[in-house]
Amino acid sequence: MHSPISRRALAIGCALCALSFAVAACGSSDNSSSSSSSGGGGGGSKPKVGVLLPDTQSSIRWESFDRPLLGQAFKAAGIDATIDNAQGDKSTQQQQAEQMITNGAKVLLLVNLDSGSGAAIEANAKSRGVKVIDYDRLTLKGQADYYVSFDNVQVGKLQGQGLVNCLTKSGASDPSIAELNGSPTDNNATLFKQGYDSVLNPLYKAGKAKKVADQSVPDWDNQKALTIFEQMLQKTNNNIDGVLAANDGLGNSVVSALKSRKLKQLPVTGQDATPQGVQNILAGDQCMTVYKAVKKEADAASKLAIAVAKGTQPPAGLVNGKTNDTSRDVPSVLLAPQAITKDNVKVLFDDGFLKRSDVCVGKYASLCTQAGI
Repeated sequence: MHSPISRRALAIGCALCALSFAVAACGSSDNSSSSSSSGGGGGGSKPKVGVLLPDTQSSIRWESFDRPLLGQAFKAAGIDATIDNAQGDKSTQQQQAEQMITNGAKVLLLVNLDSGSGAAIEANAKSRGVKVIDYDRLTLKGQADYYVSFDNVQVGKLQGQGLVNCLTKSGASDPSIAELNGSPTDNNATLFKQGYDSVLNPLYKAGKAKKVADQSVPDWDNQKALTIFEQMLQKTNNNIDGVLAANDGLGNSVVSALKSRKLKQLPVTGQDATPQGVQNILAGDQCMTVYKAVKKEADAASKLAIAVAKGTQPPAGLVNGKTNDTSRDVPSVLLAPQAITKDNVKVLFDDGFLKRSDVCVGKYASLCTQAGI
């Protein structure tokens, strides 16, 4: 039995706990503003922006690149920015968005976990007078005011042509190709596939190549990708000559499966130019990746968000197109991707996208030297 005093203390403790939970955002949070004094009102001297990142498993880019780049840009512009990561949980992302709106955000920069939950966030934001910028992933049937990304169909075309080039170089005739697609809930994965299928389908129809497997990987999960590709190998009796892997993480799952079975390395594609993907390219385990200069994407998104938050017009020429979200055209900033092979991998280091210390360690140090890095 609790005494009246202990019950009162318990009640006060619970109240304080609830208050602290309300103030703290769910998931990984980062207030990028230099002023982290009292939250809430504070006179509203600085415009507020909220950034909603999706997870850490689909790509390392969100925490390693996007978070620091966006945080630095907003801080330099005098914007009070809160950056949260939903860690793959849709209800968490919706709670984070609600908290940002409650705390006075004028703009949300959203990387959705799927279009359904993203559209719900955008409908809520619009009803509260808050602008939304779809960042990297378009929300289908959403209400975003802008969309900032790369030309994702072109990303897929670069992957498709990259695989064809690698297969040609390997001397494979009438190659058997496996397609390991991204998450079925990510519209970008649909666009990537549209791009690489526009390159590969004509070859299949002409009998110049054979598609022996074609499967999507839920949530871009690398462990699931490993299992799926092992099943592909089993079903084809290891008869696969090349793999269109939609990003570097999926590509590394392919590399791991081939090595564990002691099979010869095949042409494998990727995307995102991750340190691991670049190491695989240097070692000859992956034939190409696609470089999407995240710095340019973060720079464009932050400039747009800053203008909207301050109630000014976006810089001239920044918005350069429109993208249909299946119900309307969304004003868009579309950037150009670049194919990366061992021949031009140095670009990633010259641009400052990767550091030598990220890649050129252990057995990869000598490979970096050979590649002129």
